[in-house]
Amino acid sequence: MTDIPRRAVSRTAKLAALPLGFAGRTVLGMGKRVTGLASEVISAEIQQRTAEQLFSVLGQLKGGAMKFGQALSVFEAALPEEVAAPYRQALTKLQEAAPPLPAASVHRVLAEQLGPDWRDLFEEFDDTPAAAASIGQVHRARWRGPVPATGRGRRAKAVARPVAVKIQYPGAGDALLADLKQLSRLGGMFRAIQPGLDIKPLLVELRERITEELDYELEAESQRAFAAAYADDPEIFIPAVVAAAPRVLVTDWVEGTPLSAIIREGSTEDRDTAGRLMAVLHLSAPERAGLLHADPHPGNFRLLPDGRLGVIDFGAVARLPEGTPEPIGRLIRLALAGDADAVVAGLHAEGFVKSTETIDARAVLDYVLPMLEPVAVDRFRFSRAWLRAEATRLGNPRSAAYQLGRQLNLPPSYLLIHRVTLGSIGVLCQLEAEAPYREIMERWLPGFAVPA
Repeated sequence: MTDIPRRAVSRTAKLAALPLGFAGRTVLGMGKRVTGLASEVISAEIQQRTAEQLFSVLGQLKGGAMKFGQALSVFEAALPEEVAAPYRQALTKLQEAAPPLPAASVHRVLAEQLGPDWRDLFEEFDDTPAAAASIGQVHRARWRGPVPATGRGRRAKAVARPVAVKIQYPGAGDALLADLKQLSRLGGMFRAIQPGLDIKPLLVELRERITEELDYELEAESQRAFAAAYADDPEIFIPAVVAAAPRVLVTDWVEGTPLSAIIREGSTEDRDTAGRLMAVLHLSAPERAGLLHADPHPGNFRLLPDGRLGVIDFGAVARLPEGTPEPIGRLIRLALAGDADAVVAGLHAEGFVKSTETIDARAVLDYVLPMLEPVAVDRFRFSRAWLRAEATRLGNPRSAAYQLGRQLNLPPSYLLIHRVTLGSIGVLCQLEAEAPYREIMERWLPGFAVPA
């Protein structure tokens, strides 16, 4: 693959062509309607063909298309199976078959970032990438350069250790912005696939995260904070940062089974373990590290041979120095207790309901309680069927839930937390994982446990 800027014209053309294909299929549907076919048959055909075209094109792209595909992949469990199947196929191409950066380009980046003698830092370096991501690719290597030793007054020492070397694609930032700009024009296509799905807030947020994700030194800082918070933890493993530069990040290598493989063919035990540990990480990180891992797609997690959850890629994090906002847990607890008036008062106070808006308290409970089913019982098994039912209930313009949802507002301070929580739930549904989620929430979510 040549450097990303040289592919920009080709990539933009492919993205720009998508609405034309969709328009053609819509005309095809109108023609069939004239012939007397039922409207639901036409809708299903347009929906499936639109999905196939959209995900086929996404499968050929890097940059913002891969970033968008990964972010949206966590909601795959909510899609009908006939739509989800081509989506999974495209995502597999995105994550496993993307053309690699040529070795010469890799060496050039390493020399720019680590110095002309970069080879002296490695005992071995594999030019073939082990993985591809949206803005870079990962290589296996053995590090023999200096690593700061722990302990006061001790010097850095040279060690030989297996490492992951993440190398940013040249021009990645410009390509990301160009792709996301094009993708923002495709909202209508996604609504054809899943009515009620609005991708624009997701794209806005992804644009806001780009600057942070392009800075590997900032990512290293976040990863070090996570590693310190979970040092020697019996359930969560965070690999150490070995070296960092603006466009190269070297960390300890993580051996384990990717969650994508567990989703595809894992045992019930592994699914349940992975789901429980994902919930522990999601709920405990704000209190322990003051951070929230904000990229919960399956490629960022490994189930280690010793049963721990390995976590990689800290380019996207939410900084929560005060931990998860207490009103979240308190309002969930009040809703489960059936205190509708207190819930509405809390929603007003936090800005989820505008001060000028009158909202029916009983209707609010009817709206939120089905979503809270996983923490209303001692144990719960997430499933695709449960998520699809919720997506249908909330996304049907004729439903009471949809109408009430239009009266609610998502304050900016809650946007990233909300998106990450939904993403994590999407992965739990893909895993179909059972665990004591209520107990985990009581332990880690401020305001949720009943006051003593």
